[in-house]
Amino acid sequence: MAGNSFGQAFRITTAGESHGPANVVIIDGVPPGIPVSVDDLLVDLNRRRPGQSHIVTQRDESDTPEILSGVFDGRTTGTSLAILIRNQDQRSKDYGDIQHIYRPGHADFSFDAKYGFRDYRGGGRSSARETTVRVAAGVVAKKILEQAFGGRVVGYVTQVGDVKADIPEPAGVTLAQVETLPNGEPNIIRCPDLKAASRMIELIESIRKDGDSIGGAAEIVASNIPAGLGEPVFDKIKADLAKALFSLPAVLGVEYGIGFGCVTMRGSQHNDHFIPATDGDLASGTSHSPDHPGRASITTKTNRHGGMLGGITTGLPIILRAAVKPTSSLPIEQPTVTDQGVATTIRTKGRHDPCLLPRFIPMAEAMVAIVLADHWLRWRSQTAGELASPSV
Repeated sequence: MAGNSFGQAFRITTAGESHGPANVVIIDGVPPGIPVSVDDLLVDLNRRRPGQSHIVTQRDESDTPEILSGVFDGRTTGTSLAILIRNQDQRSKDYGDIQHIYRPGHADFSFDAKYGFRDYRGGGRSSARETTVRVAAGVVAKKILEQAFGGRVVGYVTQVGDVKADIPEPAGVTLAQVETLPNGEPNIIRCPDLKAASRMIELIESIRKDGDSIGGAAEIVASNIPAGLGEPVFDKIKADLAKALFSLPAVLGVEYGIGFGCVTMRGSQHNDHFIPATDGDLASGTSHSPDHPGRASITTKTNRHGGMLGGITTGLPIILRAAVKPTSSLPIEQPTVTDQGVATTIRTKGRHDPCLLPRFIPMAEAMVAIVLADHWLRWRSQTAGELASPSV
């Protein structure tokens, strides 16, 4: 009932608040023998952590994870895996002045409506600080996907404000392109279109000087995903992926494949036509076809369906996009009311991202990987003894 757990066969349960002592995740369903270490977890946690560049919040957290259970001699044991990440740089005093004032764009009013009181320090349970442990769980999920069928999940920024990137081949984008510039320096905006990336950074810097924030969009691509994952009705994989992304703070829209572009198309324009798969299709990692006995290798000529038909994966890349709102906490004055309904104004103190997109990417990757790992394990349990693997 409390809504702190997500998934079925691969199930995560989180606890913690922005200004509490720590956040923790318990992961059930992890197969035994998966190599997991603190260093493994730190790769994505460092991508999410605050203070990593001048265009994100300067809260100083090391985000060093502690593996409390479920790992022995560097490998998962098959029992519940618990990971804890401590909060070290809280400044709760920054929020004392807003104890009785509702911040525009935040969950302050809705928390009071639900519980009758709230943790006003940085957003409490609804803070993005909770996503630290989701990212840690996502690392474990990514390892399962890689070990099971060579699956990978890569996200990147496609838009900040009115600056749009040109990404002609989403499935071809690599983690190296997202994280590193050709000269070896960090790609702090995580956009693989370098011209657009430079303009995005300039826009964020300008917005920050104004004391304001800016929104944008991200694309997440899952490649080498076998056909046959997902369910045809309530547990459609597209529905679970949408819920996963919408569960992240600040997400206001999710689409996949052609998305809202379908509204002006005719069926003859929208349909992806089935064709025989070639060895090149399979070797490229851009499509997978069924290889059940007696069934031909099949793919589609295009991928407007975003890798999912009827709530089930088709083997083509799963392509998702998320719209992320501007940061709600602003140092400039905004009108609001107190919890007694008295009109007032607010200037939010504390350290906040002028744009959420750079740190959103590893969060989105984690939630997509968690859904895919969950559906892979569910598929494996459903077909145990029938097939060695789904349609790869």
